[in-house]
This record gives sequence, C-alpha cells and structure tokens, in this order.
Amino acid sequence: MKEEHCVILDFLPNGYPDRRHAEPVAQALGTSFFSLLELVPREGINLSQEEEVYIGEGKRDKIRFIKGQLQYNELTNMAQNTLEDVMNKIVSGSEAQFVDFFNKAKMITPRMHQLQLLPGVGKKHLSDLLDERRKKPFESFADINQRVKFFPDPKKTIIARVLEELRNDEKYCLFVNKPKKREY
Repeated sequence: MKEEHCVILDFLPNGYPDRRHAEPVAQALGTSFFSLLELVPREGINLSQEEEVYIGEGKRDKIRFIKGQLQYNELTNMAQNTLEDVMNKIVSGSEAQFVDFFNKAKMITPRMHQLQLLPGVGKKHLSDLLDERRKKPFESFADINQRVKFFPDPKKTIIARVLEELRNDEKYCLFVNKPKKREY
C-alpha cells in the first residue's frame, strides 16, 4: 500500500528547529491511503502548503526521498491545522471512491459493521443505509443524503472518521494506512 501522490501539509526549508544537522523537510498526507509522511525535497526545491507532489516509483521531480511515516502527534502545528482542509479537498476529489465504500462496506465481526465505525452511524442509520443500497447502489453523497433520512453529511462523516484514525490508536482502520509505533 504505497502512495503515488501526496499533498504538502507543512514545509520547513531549514528543517526542524530542534535538530542540529537540519535539512529541508516536508510533512505530507498521502492521497490514497492517508499516510502521514515525512519527505526530503530535491536540492533547491521549495514546496508550498497544499501542493500535490508525486512520490511514486520512478523519477520524482520535487522529492528526493521519503524519510518515513509519521504519527499525528509528530506533525507540526501548521501541518495539523492544514490537515482538515487538505482532507476536504481529497475526499471531494475522490467522491466516487467514498460513495463506493458506502456501497461495499461489510461486517467486521458478527456484531459490528464497517459503517457503524463512522461517526453518527448507529443501528438505525445502518439499517436505513443497508436497506437503501439493496434497492439501488448509491451514486453520490447527495444521493445518500436524499435516500437516508436524517443521515449526517457523508463527506463530513468520512473526514471525521479519517481524522479519528489519524489522531487516535483505532482498533479498526477503514481508510488510513497506520504506521507502526516507533521505539525511542
């Protein structure tokens, strides 16, 4: 599960202030698996907040290498403050992928469904979602809102869940590729 593209959350051209041998570094969010990444840009490259960069296999124009994955608490304040806006743009740009999640979500355990992990989705909403998708697959966030009465905004619900997964140590991750805990 490797990211191909990411969006810059914060760029520190002089590196972290508390490090002795500082090199330019960027903190970014992957656009496919919502990985929090630490990147080192190519020499002479300045990156902008919310700029999308290629980090996949092959030639990378702006990124020299990926230093590794980050935990949420390792993000700078600027990166944390930018995260929700970036998430909003990624989810809006990939609406079909997230609507597909509503159409294909399944049971995790005999007593828990993936949809129940979304904030605001209890047994009633789960039942309504499952009934409606049996009739016809959902086509958009607006379609979900129209067909499932009193359902919270699906886009905001997805964003809230992704942020929960990034900030907390969730047992089940629906959208985020979580890094392994670092040993210090």
